[in-house]
Amino acid sequence: MSEEMSFEQYLEEEANFKQPHKGEVVEGTVIDVKDNEIILNIKAKSDGVLTKSEYSNNPDVDLKSEVKIGDELTVKVVSVNDSEGQVLVTYKRLQQDKVNKRFEEAFENHEILTGKVTQALKGGLSVSYGEGRVFIPASLVSDVFERDLSKYTDQEIQFVLTEVNVHKRRIIGDRRCLIVEEKKKLQEELLSRIEVGQMIEGTVKNLTDFGAFIDLGGADGLLHISEMSWGRVDDPKKLFKVGDTVKVKIKDINDTKIALTMKFDENNPWKDAAEKYAVGNVITGKVARMTDFGAFVELEEGIDALLHVSQIAIDHVEKPSDVLKVGQEVTAKIVDFNEETKKISLSVKALEIEKQKAEQAAAGDAKEAAPAEDATEEPAEEPVEEVAATEESSDEE
Repeated sequence: MSEEMSFEQYLEEEANFKQPHKGEVVEGTVIDVKDNEIILNIKAKSDGVLTKSEYSNNPDVDLKSEVKIGDELTVKVVSVNDSEGQVLVTYKRLQQDKVNKRFEEAFENHEILTGKVTQALKGGLSVSYGEGRVFIPASLVSDVFERDLSKYTDQEIQFVLTEVNVHKRRIIGDRRCLIVEEKKKLQEELLSRIEVGQMIEGTVKNLTDFGAFIDLGGADGLLHISEMSWGRVDDPKKLFKVGDTVKVKIKDINDTKIALTMKFDENNPWKDAAEKYAVGNVITGKVARMTDFGAFVELEEGIDALLHVSQIAIDHVEKPSDVLKVGQEVTAKIVDFNEETKKISLSVKALEIEKQKAEQAAAGDAKEAAPAEDATEEPAEEPVEEVAATEESSDEE
C-alpha cells in the first residue's frame, strides 16, 4: 500500500511539473557545475542547461568560481525540447534586460556610469557595463585626438550616455564631455588663485617650434621661445623635454590664456648693462650670427650688440661674411647704448681710426724730438748741391 502511495505521490508530483515555454522567467537551483555549463533544477520535466556563453559575455569567465551547487539563479528560457530533451536557459540575457532598463534610467537622468574597456576598436571603445555593452566613438573618448586607443584596454573609465536604443542594441557613450567639464572646473580654480608676477611650477606638456605648453595643474600656459631665456633660443626641444618640471613666472593673463616667462629679474643681464656697456667702453665678444647689414656680437648671455657692416673696418667691406665668421672673437668700441630698446652698437672702425691717430701722433712727436737729439753728433757732410758746384768751379779754372 505504501508503494502504491509512493507511486501516486510520484504521479502527483510529475503532474505538478509543467513544461516552461520560451521567454518564461523561472527560478532554478544549481545541481551541477561543469567547465562549460551549469545544470539547474527548474522544477520541470527536464533540467535547465545554462551554457557558459549564455551565462556571461566574458569568454574567460570561470563557471566553477562563479557559482556553486545549491545557488539560486533566476533565468530565462531560450528553447524547450532541444535535441537532448533539455531546456536551454540564459542568465546573461535576463541581466541584459535589467541593464537595458538601467541604461534608460541613466540616459534620462544624465548619470555618470563607470565601465571597463574590453576592446579597442578602429572607430572607438567597447565598454562593458554589467552584461551590457556601450560603444564610445573615438571622437568622444578624449578632448584631444587619440591616435592609439589600445592604451585604454582593461581600464575602467567614466562616461555618460548620449543615445540608448535597446531594440537596435545601440548604446552610445561620451567620455569627452566629462573631461572638458572637469578641466573647466580646474581651470576656474587655477585662475582664481594665480596672478601676474607669481612664480609657479608646472610640467612640460607639449613642445612646438614657437614654444612650450606648460601644464599648471588646471590649465596650460604658453612659454614662448622668446621668454625661455635672456639669451637666444633656436629650438625649445634643446632645452626641454615632455615631462620636465619647470619653474616659471606668470607674465600675463588674458581671459583663459596664460603667458609665462623664465626671464627672472635676478638673472637679468641688463641690470647693470648701462655701466658695463657705456658708450666709449671697449669690449670683446663673439660673433653670434650675421646678416647682410652687419654682425650680431654676443657680449654675454642675453645681450647682443650690432656691428654694422660699415663699422667692421676702415676699408670698405661688401658683406660681413667676407671678413668675419660665427664664433670669431672681435674687439670693438661701444658707440651707442639704448637701455630702453635694449640696443647696443659697436665699431671696430672707430678703434682702428683711434689707433692710426695715435700712431701718427707718436710719429710726429718723434720727428719734433729728432733735432735736439742730433745736436751732439758730428757735423753732417756738405749738401750734394754745394759739392757739385765746387766741382764745376774747379773745372772752369
